[in-house]
Parts: sequence; C-alpha cells; structure tokens
Amino acid sequence: MTTEAATLLLPAVILWPLLLAVLCLVPKLGPRMLLALPLGPLPALAAMFLAPRDDTFGVRWVLLDGGLRLTETGVLFLGGAATLWFWAGVYAMRYMRGDPRAQSFVLFWMLVLTGNLGVFLAADLASFYVYFALVSLAAYPLVIHDRKPASMRAGTVYIILAVIGETALLAGFLMASQAAGGSTLIEDVRLNLAVATADPVTLWLIITGFGIKAGLVPLHVWLPVAHPAAPVPASAVLSGAIVKAGIFGLVAFLPWGHAWPISGTMLALAGFGGLFAAALYGAMQANPKTVLAYSTVSQMGLLIGVMGAALAAGLPAVSVLPAVALYALHHGLAKGALFLGVGLASRARGGARGLVIAALAVIALSVAGLPLTAGALAKSAIKGPAGEFGATLIGLSALTSGLLLARFLFTLPAADKAKSLPGLMVVPVVALAAAALALPWSLYSAATGKAPYGTIDFLAVSASAWPLGLAAALVIAALGIGLRAPSLPEGDLLGVVSRVSARAVAAAQAAASVRASEKPVENGQTLPELAEGLERLERLINDHTATSVSLILIALGLFAALA
Repeated sequence: MTTEAATLLLPAVILWPLLLAVLCLVPKLGPRMLLALPLGPLPALAAMFLAPRDDTFGVRWVLLDGGLRLTETGVLFLGGAATLWFWAGVYAMRYMRGDPRAQSFVLFWMLVLTGNLGVFLAADLASFYVYFALVSLAAYPLVIHDRKPASMRAGTVYIILAVIGETALLAGFLMASQAAGGSTLIEDVRLNLAVATADPVTLWLIITGFGIKAGLVPLHVWLPVAHPAAPVPASAVLSGAIVKAGIFGLVAFLPWGHAWPISGTMLALAGFGGLFAAALYGAMQANPKTVLAYSTVSQMGLLIGVMGAALAAGLPAVSVLPAVALYALHHGLAKGALFLGVGLASRARGGARGLVIAALAVIALSVAGLPLTAGALAKSAIKGPAGEFGATLIGLSALTSGLLLARFLFTLPAADKAKSLPGLMVVPVVALAAAALALPWSLYSAATGKAPYGTIDFLAVSASAWPLGLAAALVIAALGIGLRAPSLPEGDLLGVVSRVSARAVAAAQAAASVRASEKPVENGQTLPELAEGLERLERLINDHTATSVSLILIALGLFAALA
C-alpha cells in the first residue's frame, strides 16, 4: 500500500463512523441506519493489516497540529476493538429491530465508536482528549437507552464519574504538557514523566482519569450499574472495547523504563486488590450482566496490577506492553462473546440452549485461565512483567475467577418462548469466541518472543490447575448441599456513597427549611419560575435532536478543516 493511501486510511478510521453518525440525522435515512452498524469499524479493520506502524501522519490544520499514529501495541488494541465492534454491530442489527429508539441508538453507537478507535490512533494530547471525551460522553445515551428508572440511575452514576475522570485527565494533560516545554505530543509527555524531577501529582491525575474508565477499584462503581442497564450489544462493547480506552491510556502515558517504586507499588496494590475483591463480590450477584461487569473490573485490575508492578520495577516498554496488549485482546473478544451470549440464552430452548451454555462455559474457562486455553496462554505472557509475587497472584486468581464465572452460568436467564434464535445473533458469538480462543496462539510468539507452550510439561500444567480445580470442587459441594450464594446489591461502594449523600442532602434541606421559615419570601413567583426554567432545560437536554447535534458538533470540531 502506498504512503499516500496509508495517509488517507488512518483519517478514514475516524471520519467514516462519524459520517455514518451524521447520516442518522437524515429524516428518511435515519430509521434504516441499523443496517449500517457493522460498517463503522471497516476502515479500522483495514488499517490493522495495511497501515504502516509507528509513522505519524500529521493533520496540521486540526487542533494543535494533531496527528494519527498506529503503534505496534496500538494495532492489537485497534484490531481487537474493531473486531468486537463489527460483530456486536451484526448482532445489534437483529437485537435492536423494532426498538422505537433504534435511530438514536445507531447515532450514539457511531459516535462512541469514533472516539474509541480514535484513542488508539491519537499522537497528541489534544486529539487524544477529544476522542477520550467523545467515548465518555456519547456512551451516556447508550446506558440510559430504555429510560427505565434503574437505567437513569446508572446513567447518573456513569456521567458523574465520567466528568470527574475527564477533569482529572485534562488537569494532568495540562500539567504534563507544561512540564514537557509546551509539547503536546504523547511521546514527549511520556519521556518527560520518566525524568527524576517529574511531578507525581501529574502522574496520579492521569492514572485517575484512565483508572475510572478502566474500572480501577475504588473508581469502578459505574461499571456494575451501567453494564446491566445498557442493551446487550452496548454492554458487550462497553466491557470489551470501551474500558480498553482506559487501559490503552495507561499503556501510552505511563513512563516505562523509569522506576516509580512508591506510585508503582500503590497502583499494583489497587489493581491486584480489585482483581480479588471484584471477583468475590461479583460471585454474589443475581444478574448475569452484573456478574460479567464485576468480572471485567477484576480482569482489568489484573492488568493494572501488572502495569503497576512493572512501573515500580522500572521495566522497559518492550518487556511490558506486548504482553498487556495480548491479554487485553483476549479479554475483549471473550468478554464480548459472553455478553452477547446472555442475549442468546434468553432465546435458546431445548438442545440449542444446551449448546449455548456449553459454548459460554468454554469461553468462561478460557477467561478464568484453564491450562492449555488461550486465556491461560495470555496470563502466562503477563506473569513475567508482574514479578514473582504478581505471578503468584495471577495464578491464584483462577480460583476467584472460576467462582465468578460459574455464578455467571447459573444466573443466565430462562428462555423466552415468545422469542426465536436468529442466526444474525448466533454467528457473532461464534465468531468472537473463535477469535478469542485462537488469536492468542498465533500472536503469542510476536508478543513474548517465545513459542507458545514450546515444550509442554504436563506435570507443571496439572499443578497450575489446582486453583481452578478448587473452584470447581467448591461449586459442586455447594450444589450438593443446596447452598446458595448470597445476593448483594450491585454497585458495592456506591451504596455507601448514596447513603452518605442522602443524609447530607436531608441535612441541607432541613437547614434550608429552617432559614426559609425565619425569612419571608419577597417574591413568591421566583421559585415557580426557576422550576419552570429548569424543566425547560431538562426537556432540551433530553431531546434527541438537540443532544445529537451537540455531540456531533463536538466530534466534527476535530475535523472541521477536512469538512
């Protein structure tokens, strides 16, 4: 492929889904845009194979001389995300058929896709921030799609944490750019964070911004409430692709090759703590999508823990990032298949249901790290950067992951006799499962420089299987004695925050009522007029057209000159 064609291919990754989003606003075309859902990530899939690596293609008339760059690590994130978005789009074509809000679903789907893919290509701070903000803000309508009370509550939690994350990230970017002499290039900022005089406050602002998106405990509480609220295909991309924007942010900005012993250790403790805590809490959930959400928190905690350990040890990027990208690829594809499988389970009956559950069990075992599966292979790749203690924790995590994913299988919904099992929903699950189970084997050598299971020591493999075997024994024992897992509310720390907030609001209202009773109201019309104004504002915000146009204008700001 020529250099000129490659120069056009990377902008097409961003512009094409953005164009599809604009077409959703065309009155006669918008209702038919469900058919376009799989088309959005096609340029990204082409770029994965054809675009050159590590060359920056500048777009000097956009923002602050922004640019697009596809790195060797970024190609795995881009390819995995594009593959998931494609098959989830095929699934959504059938799943969302007949939905009265399908048009707005496609619109925001395309906007989130634009931001998600853009994060993996951005070469400068301004571009990265715009894409990252687009992912965060445009995903809100997907979370509240059905407008049910639980969804609206989940959306409130999501948007509050998204804004907090964006604020922390913006502050960190500004401080990092200033410290780098005003440069906005990500590479310059990362190199500056690696100097001995770098400010740890800057580093932790960046970690906080990305940690919220990636589900780092205790910043994770949006995941367990947002995933169950969103439609099934949206949940799949939320868990499989969108949280990877946070992981990729850490990959791109952490100062690899320079030891941060205190910050790295703190990050490792938070990550590995979330690995086990989220798995145990998720095993006590009743909703299969909530269980999978906690599984994502757990698995992302594992990745963050590995990166924290590597940061503390000062390991170079080449020793860390390929393995992290390989694990992220497997997790994204496998978790996408599991989420889409929830929709299949609600439609499959008889023998078909047995096949669906068996397929989901195989994928779940791979995620848990069953020896000789792709998941175990991906875990073996990250044990080196994790250090000896981290590698031990990764091995032990098969116990809690096994319990969590066993819980998932037991919470799958019963079949709805009124619904059929269409092929357009079956094929994506099969395709994602096959990719998750096969791709790590073909990419392992490139990521680690070693042959996958070069000489298999079956005695060592058997010994490493004991945590998962113990999980299976505990599940069988619980079934034998009729023991049921307790059902805990989703959101864990969110409940504590909600109770404290409710008490604070009640106290403030009580204080306000006392002050109001002591001072007469001079203008009785002020409060009703204010309430009416707020209602009009709320109607404007909830209006699909106004919201859609606003978000598209934000996205188009990145490519105004091209338009």
